Amino acid sequence: MSQHITPELRQWIVSQAQAGFSPETVLESMKSSGWDEDVATEAMESTLREHLEKQAIAQGMPPAVAVPEPDLDESPLYLDGGDRRVAVLSTMVLPRLVVLGGLLSDEECDQLIALATPRLSRSLTVATQTGGEEVHADRTSQGMFFQRGESELVKKIEARIAKILNWPVENGEGLQVLQYVPGTEYRPHYDYFNPSEPGTASILKRGGQRVGTVVMYLNEPEKGGGTTFPGVHFEVAPKRGNAVFFSYERPHASTGTLHGGAPVIAGEKWIATKWLREGEFR
Repeated sequence: MSQHITPELRQWIVSQAQAGFSPETVLESMKSSGWDEDVATEAMESTLREHLEKQAIAQGMPPAVAVPEPDLDESPLYLDGGDRRVAVLSTMVLPRLVVLGGLLSDEECDQLIALATPRLSRSLTVATQTGGEEVHADRTSQGMFFQRGESELVKKIEARIAKILNWPVENGEGLQVLQYVPGTEYRPHYDYFNPSEPGTASILKRGGQRVGTVVMYLNEPEKGGGTTFPGVHFEVAPKRGNAVFFSYERPHASTGTLHGGAPVIAGEKWIATKWLREGEFR
């Protein structure tokens, strides 16, 4: 017999959340009352998502938008990258985060470093006051950008990311490669553009808001250099070939995507970063 998600059920789920019961507790209660686990899970997730969205808008937050999202519904061990199978090492709901194993091969890591090295210069950040770029004390790496589709190597990596995250290639910024030597870091920050800053309007004309980030590790420093998420006390080790992906459905701290590149203590760290936009990046 099919089970239907009624308004009364949705109201009960919201009341349980407001009373402080965890999603796991609510799910177990529904299952013990005879609800199919898949139906109960869908009811709980969709109801709480809608409830949180209404609360967010009532508090003056920007509305949520669609974001890149790998297909994790059946808790897969691997994702299809088209030309490469990529492992799912860990996931998190808030922030929306996935650690990917073997996104890049050793050869691809070496090639990116070799191609980027002659083009390195002091890394810049977006100047949100003007919409341009600037040197900032929070970011002390060296870096460069590949144009989207600049080479066969870049095209291959971009296509793989697009397939895994179900997001169009054209909605991605150019691939950025960064080098961190001992003592350099990127202090905790958000990747989305703050709507209240005067330069944001001009930035958004090139493809809309940023909605996702992929950080790929091209080598392994001897010590330090992890990607940190201080709000949730989580750190991703810079394992060569692996990557961390996270998305943010609104430009707001509630996404939990505050993150940084911890200082390199010994050796050097190379990463490649891919930022994803709402629309086509031009």
